[in-house]
Amino acid sequence: MNFFEHQDRARQNTQQLIGLFSLSIAVMIMAIYIATLFMFGMAPRVWWHPGIFLYVAGITIVAIAVGSLYKIACLRQGGSVIAQELGGRLLLLDTADEQGRILLNIVEEMAIASGISVPKVYLLERETGINAFAAGFTPNDAVIGVTRGTLEHLSRDELQGVIGHEFSHILNGDMRLNLRLVGLLHGILFIYLTGELLWRIRGSFRLEKEDKGLPIWAFGLALMAIGSIGLLCGHLIKAAVSRQREFLADASAVQFTRNPNGLTGVFQKLQKMDSRLISPGAEAASHMFFGNALNASF
Repeated sequence: MNFFEHQDRARQNTQQLIGLFSLSIAVMIMAIYIATLFMFGMAPRVWWHPGIFLYVAGITIVAIAVGSLYKIACLRQGGSVIAQELGGRLLLLDTADEQGRILLNIVEEMAIASGISVPKVYLLERETGINAFAAGFTPNDAVIGVTRGTLEHLSRDELQGVIGHEFSHILNGDMRLNLRLVGLLHGILFIYLTGELLWRIRGSFRLEKEDKGLPIWAFGLALMAIGSIGLLCGHLIKAAVSRQREFLADASAVQFTRNPNGLTGVFQKLQKMDSRLISPGAEAASHMFFGNALNASF
């Protein structure tokens, strides 16, 4: 296998999927534009009005950007906060048990192999499933979280494969990409929440004196539907982007460890063992985990 070719293919596929994300936003703008024409009572007489289209596109993009930037700002505190929200505790060499010391040694080995600084390590003590994650915006604020079940059920070679996998996410900027996707999803959620607010008004106020316009509450209902479709597309594309970055991380892990059998053993165990988390914060960070952190779903 040509691992470098595998890495390049994964990066290219990720760029295509992010392009599809942008396309879904464009479709949302067109749908809101059509709903606006009905609200003003212009449809079906008029289907194209450049002024209204530019106004709708500008407002929609600004709304998504504001919602996204707000969410990203909330995540600026770094990977340590995310690890703590998941119930992790900082693992230190002088207070760690034997399994913890092995984990810290492997993290140091992978830091040397990947050429980046040693990140902080958090142990999710209450989690019995096999799972791990990397979080942060840059290698300097990155952390690696590992469940207790990972330490108990994996051999050293298998654990090394998992840690190498997470180091790939740090080295290739996957953490930053994942957080941006979270922010973009929150921006689309803002469209849905705006529609919900208008729908709750449930008034019959119309923007024209003539009884031809769409009621405000009906326009809000349309925004809710458009926002829901956007969220669904966003979740599907986020899952697809995550899958592509997982392929890249697998290839990089083998590159770091020079031992493909380690990851193979982990995958075989994941087919038989649980990887789900009990922490309520797992939902927001589910796309960052090595294995499926949530219950099986569509």
